[in-house]
Amino acid sequence: MRYERIEKAVFLERPNRFIAYAEINGRKETIHVKNTGRCAELLRPRADIYVQKSDNPERKTKWDLIAVEKGSTMVNMDSQIPNRVVQEWIEGGGLFGDAPYVRPETTYGNSRFDLYVETREPENRRIFIEVKGVTLEENGVARFPDAPSERAVKHVEELCQAVKDGYEAYIIFVIQMKGIRYFTPNVDTQPAFGEALKKARASGVNILAYDCQVTPDSIVLDEPVSVVLGNPILKEATVPLIRWYREHKRDLPWRHDISAYRVWVSEIMLQQTRVEAVKPYYDRFLRKLPTVKELAEVEEDQLLKLWEGLGYYNRVRNMQKAAQQIMVDFHGEFPETYEEILSLTGIGSYTAGAISSFAYGLPKPAVDGNVLRVVSRLLASEEDIMKASVRADIEKTLEEVIPADAPGDFNQGLIELGAIVCVPNGEPKCEECPAAQLCQARAKGIETKLPVKAKAKARRIEKRTVLIFKDGDTLAIRKRPSKGLLAGLYELPNLEGHLTRKQVIEYSNSIGLAPIHVKKAEKAKHIFSHVEWHMIGYEIKVDELEKNCSEEMIFARKSELEEKYPIPSAFEAYRGSLI
Repeated sequence: MRYERIEKAVFLERPNRFIAYAEINGRKETIHVKNTGRCAELLRPRADIYVQKSDNPERKTKWDLIAVEKGSTMVNMDSQIPNRVVQEWIEGGGLFGDAPYVRPETTYGNSRFDLYVETREPENRRIFIEVKGVTLEENGVARFPDAPSERAVKHVEELCQAVKDGYEAYIIFVIQMKGIRYFTPNVDTQPAFGEALKKARASGVNILAYDCQVTPDSIVLDEPVSVVLGNPILKEATVPLIRWYREHKRDLPWRHDISAYRVWVSEIMLQQTRVEAVKPYYDRFLRKLPTVKELAEVEEDQLLKLWEGLGYYNRVRNMQKAAQQIMVDFHGEFPETYEEILSLTGIGSYTAGAISSFAYGLPKPAVDGNVLRVVSRLLASEEDIMKASVRADIEKTLEEVIPADAPGDFNQGLIELGAIVCVPNGEPKCEECPAAQLCQARAKGIETKLPVKAKAKARRIEKRTVLIFKDGDTLAIRKRPSKGLLAGLYELPNLEGHLTRKQVIEYSNSIGLAPIHVKKAEKAKHIFSHVEWHMIGYEIKVDELEKNCSEEMIFARKSELEEKYPIPSAFEAYRGSLI
């Protein structure tokens, strides 16, 4: 869009919303202000402005205010021009492709939307567009509105109804300047508008923002700008967080030679397991199963043996199912879109986000416990992070601020920050945090009280008696049922309750094993997700173990226990007694 008859002037004052006084060629003139917003940060005494002379000699006010210099930035202030700029852009092929039909000022319901668009190729589309011109800028952040506007809220609500009625709907914020980091609704001036935008996005309304190339006599829509509808603190934290991560990240094996498969393996292993504990398991697993193909084809007992000690064996079973899925559905190639990754067995939103962002550079969030804690503290949120709805809201909030050029570093930065600085169960190391100055919990002095986390249901206590039957260099183990706790793994025989020495001897005799010597072993405890085993144990030496036993057991040597049979960590306390 280009203007004619533009003159430079000096702003003097603005007695009301509609007019201002300016010095033009040494004379004080009255000028018409098209933009009826406050614009106090723009229209300062002696600011350089640009005005357009009316082509109507009969008009009382002969000048219109078009643009103003704000420091080194040129800001277009013509509130009537954003609609024309967007229309020109769309008619030129922007957003919807070639040759759409565009009609301005179209009535729908109780509103008149700025633009109505129809397309024919490749499909018929009916689209309403509401355009908002933005001139308010603070520290590189564009905000709208700069004054309360009930009409703006009404238009947003009407667009939601249009989507329900089968139309597409867009809100396009035209930022009438360059140099903008992101756009966010001005909730300080009108909270209702910010809430309306959130509801609109959830309803399917597309919310976009673009900056403009501006000169004294022209304005052209230019580049897309990030839209932040949530708390902008997270957006402000992105640059210091990424810089901090790149300088302080730990040297971990899965951060070398990054691939989707390697990220996947590490992330499943790291669930509820300490980083240092995972390292040897990760190296061993990749040596034996370096690709999806090997994982898909390995025998289950060998797979479980490789996982031995990590617990939660269904996770590795699901990994194998997913690997087989990849071999069939994706021809052996790890899928490269978030939706396809999420479709794999055993992969939820966190793991899909981690693989997508770490391996493929896709701007998808990866929200684990560390991230929930960091975000809760940054925003001083007292929402219960155990609720699925809270996690979903945080995922949405993060997705809109993830920088497209560094999604992996951003996600890993949040995770790393939670792991080594914004730690749980104690004082966070705020003096080391790159976002300390932004942290709302720290400002309020409540960082140790967050996050809010509802207490988990108390675990059920089960008493067990573990029996270590030995005969020379062999030991009795048995396979657990194919379903339920520790399904399909091998265990030391065990019984419910805490048995006395006499009861153990009676049980041994009942299954055809005559004890030669019985020795009490150490007590032990193992915690599962919903149950705790409180265990006592007995070492029982018997003769001719395999020949006489009436129970279905396997009689294994030490070498077989180490190489062949996966025994869960629940029995870790008794490993020293195995042979």
